[in-house]
Amino acid sequence: MFARLALCSRLPSRTWKSNVCPLFIRPFSQTKFPLPRPHGKSFAHRSELKQAKRIVVKLGSAVVTRGDECGLALGRLASIVEQVAMLQNQGREMMIVTSGAVAFGKQRLRHEILLSQSVRQALHSGQNQLKEMAVPVLEARACAAAGQSGLMALYEAMFTQYSTCTAQILVTNLDFHDEQKRRNLNSTLHELLRMNIVPIINTNDAVVPPPVPNSDLQGVISIKDNDSLAARLAVEMKADLLIALSDVEGLYDSPPGTDDAKLIDIFYPGDQQSITYGTKSRVGIGGMEAKVKAALWALQGGTSVVIANGTHPKVTGHVITDIVEGKKVGTFFSEVKPAGPTVEQQTEMARQGGRVLASLHPDERGEIICRLADLLTEKKDEILSANKRDMEMATISGRLSLPLLNRLSLSTSKLNSLAIGLRQIAVSSRDSVGQVLRRTRVANNLELEQITVPIGVLLVIFESRPDCLPQVSALAIASGNALLLKGGKEAANTNRILHQLTQEALSVHGVKDAIQLVSTREEVEDLCRLDKLIDLIIPRGSSELVRDIQRAAKGIPVLGHSEGVCHVYIDNEASIDKAIDIVKDSKCDYPAACNAMETLLIHRDLLRTPIFDQIIDMLRTEEVKIHAGPRFASYLTFSPSEVKSLRTEYGDLECCIEVVDSMQDAVDHIHKYGSSHTDVIVTENEETAEQFLQQLDSACVFWNASSRFADGYRFGLGAEVGISTARIHARGPVGLEGLLTTKWVLRGEGHTVADFSEQGSMKYLHENIPVPRRILS
Repeated sequence: MFARLALCSRLPSRTWKSNVCPLFIRPFSQTKFPLPRPHGKSFAHRSELKQAKRIVVKLGSAVVTRGDECGLALGRLASIVEQVAMLQNQGREMMIVTSGAVAFGKQRLRHEILLSQSVRQALHSGQNQLKEMAVPVLEARACAAAGQSGLMALYEAMFTQYSTCTAQILVTNLDFHDEQKRRNLNSTLHELLRMNIVPIINTNDAVVPPPVPNSDLQGVISIKDNDSLAARLAVEMKADLLIALSDVEGLYDSPPGTDDAKLIDIFYPGDQQSITYGTKSRVGIGGMEAKVKAALWALQGGTSVVIANGTHPKVTGHVITDIVEGKKVGTFFSEVKPAGPTVEQQTEMARQGGRVLASLHPDERGEIICRLADLLTEKKDEILSANKRDMEMATISGRLSLPLLNRLSLSTSKLNSLAIGLRQIAVSSRDSVGQVLRRTRVANNLELEQITVPIGVLLVIFESRPDCLPQVSALAIASGNALLLKGGKEAANTNRILHQLTQEALSVHGVKDAIQLVSTREEVEDLCRLDKLIDLIIPRGSSELVRDIQRAAKGIPVLGHSEGVCHVYIDNEASIDKAIDIVKDSKCDYPAACNAMETLLIHRDLLRTPIFDQIIDMLRTEEVKIHAGPRFASYLTFSPSEVKSLRTEYGDLECCIEVVDSMQDAVDHIHKYGSSHTDVIVTENEETAEQFLQQLDSACVFWNASSRFADGYRFGLGAEVGISTARIHARGPVGLEGLLTTKWVLRGEGHTVADFSEQGSMKYLHENIPVPRRILS
């Protein structure tokens, strides 16, 4: 027979939850996926992999076996089984092509041989005279025969944990070349999938002949290893996706570990000539060249392929599910080549353009920004037309709330304000890159300077606010930074025209590529993993977006704040008029802004006084929904709904009111429940105000002024890339200075450290040299 089929083995065991694999005949009507798509065309983009219903997972020898090649990597195998079972229970049809029988058999046979030798030596020479025992070279077929049953028993026991049945099928090349056997195999596999069983397939290495070089038939791949087996099986079974797990991250353009080797995100047929292959893995017989050949054959047959690392301890536990979710893991094989550059290529283009941008004279960078400001007003009709299309689509879809729709909307007045802000940035750009911050005479003829330089490549991710694009572009230009922009799809048309105008302005001095707009289907989480390409991430959007980016960023610093829980404290010596105006403006001017008031703190003495009553009347008139803090609720017979959390950012016409006993009590409350963004005191007592300003450690602290002033434009920065609540680098509204870092420049005349030793001839001076303000021509 071509195959050995074992259904639902019931192994007696104390360590597993269940010994019974319930059979379930899966009707199509109960699956979570549509009827199988017409086969013959693979998925074009990673994001489409979520639609994959029938999936083949190939486990290479390096994935299944331990580092000593003798035995199985049980922890790794268990995590893979968990993922396969989870996808199977979602309604997908999972198949596994596995290696490992030879390694498992080698472990068993070595144990038996050593035990036998030990017994013989003990009988002939005594226990205390045992010699070192040598294990003979074990033949691979014998190891496979000894290991296959144990490997399958292990799979069965692991899958039983998830109430998932498995079946074993052993095949050889002849089973695919003989038409009757091939039909039988196909029928068996379809029947197993229909019964909700995971087939576990392996080559019958106990009897398989050595592979014959160049033995592929016309248009058909020969089964030389498990890579070719998985590809052939995937095409025969019309699988949607083949996941090939190995011990490398994916396909590199040159052998991994060599200088300049780059992981290929998407591989296209015809790109083979650009690849230099290295040696095969420590175990197995395939190697990367065999994997690529098998992957391209499967792709041609209509099955999408991803090659990824199944051995890395940080990703093994979710590598399969990440691939199915469309995340950027490993190398994705696609027949559809995008018209534009990849995001990696865009980032490299931006970096190169950014270096040229930073080398321009400050006046030239200022000219670019002024040209962009002019274009915003000259091309306003085109901009507003594109924005109108975005607004109409967003309104029809109903996905955006009213505050987000307001952020999406542009107007002539908004464009005029943007242009004014950009011209302010152009002026400030003269004192940016290359500014000397300090100069020190270290010793005679040895001088040190600290100068400002760009950070490098910035990634700004923003949603529902296209006005952010020209603002951050101008700040990047002024600071000499390269910029990668990722906007929300709800503003796609507006972002596209604004980016075109930005590149038109950059072309004035030949640096068009310095600012790139990501228009491919890149997920935000995937962008956050480009730690070797991006130097700083700046999110502009909801607190949820910021938190997601902070979690997803892998080795890249994130500048921003996750929440804007801003407070206004009304002291018992506050002016009634000032209090009412400040509270109204802080909450009602733009409720969706991160600097809008979310919690109103009222001194206890003001309860049941005219100032309190007028504030409440004003909030009701403005239709602000009030939530009572615990102490405030205790003072009222019929109170508003009690707040669920004192750390809530409402982002709408809602706020919390809470009572405090003193200014110090207000400070303590803000430290406990605030987000270190912007907090306000309203009082006529200067001493109380100064104590509040000094004690509170928020990024912005105001006295008798609305929280809405926490803004780069209102601070005179021209614009901002965001507001940071971090305690290092930039804090508060981040303008031009926050996008610069420094480097140290030392100028000498052959100085060595040995010159300054006890036996040396030189002494350190460390004299500060006055730095004159730079005068630009």
